Amino acid sequence: MATKYKRILLKLSGESLQGNQGYGIDPVRLDQYARQIAQLAQQGVEIAIVIGGGNIFRGLQGAAKGFDRIKGDQMGMLATTINSLALCSALEAIGQPARVLTAIGMYPIGEQYSAMRAKETISEGKVAILAGGTGNPFFTTDTGAALRGVEISADVMLKGTRIDGVYTADPEKDPSAVKFDRITYGEVLQRGLRVMDLTATALCQENGLPIVVFDMDTPGNLAKVVEGLDIGTTVY
Repeated sequence: MATKYKRILLKLSGESLQGNQGYGIDPVRLDQYARQIAQLAQQGVEIAIVIGGGNIFRGLQGAAKGFDRIKGDQMGMLATTINSLALCSALEAIGQPARVLTAIGMYPIGEQYSAMRAKETISEGKVAILAGGTGNPFFTTDTGAALRGVEISADVMLKGTRIDGVYTADPEKDPSAVKFDRITYGEVLQRGLRVMDLTATALCQENGLPIVVFDMDTPGNLAKVVEGLDIGTTVY
């Protein structure tokens, strides 16, 4: 398979892992994701992954309920690590080597992240799963994904969601919303579109890291995006 992108940073939301359960990790959805990822890795695509933790705990929501914001964000970092371990296990179960690298020291749960270690991992044909966000409170996993994508010199940041791209409004709430095929970072920021948070979008813009937002829940879409087929929305 000819691919447009050789090295990708895949950002998955924690909520996507819960499938139809409403909470936690759906084994069926996890296996679907693992098989799509393994297929690409076995074709030579270098893959690093950042997963959110919203299916388990969100620091901002915790703060709204009275948690200390820093401790809430640290709980969110642990939630991303649980998801990362689950995906690593699912990949290994189908024969795809993977490694969890954590933003804060958690040995032996995962190795300490460094850009050099992540690059070594993906160049060996393993999937690098980068847990713990940036390791700092007040930063989202979107920003963590943008940072890691820049650090490992990814060709693109793929944001897998349950919606098939970027719209003028939330298509689940506004049936008149119109989808963009391509849109600039500047227009995303100007329109206040919720592609990612402002910090993440600005980081991608400053470093020329394109973003493709696509529907990850449709099997086969990940491969289509990496091939360069025109699905989802490209932010450039």
